[in-house]
Amino acid sequence: MKQSLILLGLVATTTAFTSPVSHPVATSNTALFGGARGGATTLEGKKARVATVKELLDKSEMVITVPASGITVPQSQSLRRSLPEGTTMMVVKNKLMSRAIEGTTYEPIGEMLKGANMWFFIEEDIGGTVKSWNSFVKDNGKKETHTILGGNIEGTNYDSKGVEAISKLPSKLELIAQIAGSINAVPTKLARVVKAPGMKVARAIKLAGEEVNKE
Repeated sequence: MKQSLILLGLVATTTAFTSPVSHPVATSNTALFGGARGGATTLEGKKARVATVKELLDKSEMVITVPASGITVPQSQSLRRSLPEGTTMMVVKNKLMSRAIEGTTYEPIGEMLKGANMWFFIEEDIGGTVKSWNSFVKDNGKKETHTILGGNIEGTNYDSKGVEAISKLPSKLELIAQIAGSINAVPTKLARVVKAPGMKVARAIKLAGEEVNKE
């Protein structure tokens, strides 16, 4: 009986020393996608990331970059909800962005690949996107530290002032409507041009003019 008690005591003591110890997992409160600097952790992940960015670039009328540091998860979620439809917000590691822009009209943004950047891939509503960002930095006390760094539209880079100026221009739909009104174009033909997927501003205007010239 005594031997059994001794054996049980030894088993209990051994189990106490060999049981796994749970440690709290540290979590980051920074809203960056794909890791702390917008990267991927595996080769396949990096390839997928580049492919995703290429698709976004192909659909975008303009891309804008802003500082990514110091933005928390709740702030990021709030900002994303405020963006207009057709605008995608993403943090991309500079090396991956560099690969994604190779061979595209957006290659000049390679000059902007410094530090941690958040990118806005804008399909159409440039003004609405800039307005959402400006409201965000104002509401969160980041107006002095998180100004727009720059942007690119159809292969041309613009600084923060240039981006602000472009954001105040009429949207693609508004511009086509103005052209239609000034030259009495047939609305249905212009609408067909505007609705073409992935249509860029310059090409939309060119095609609109061609439609009008056929009249």
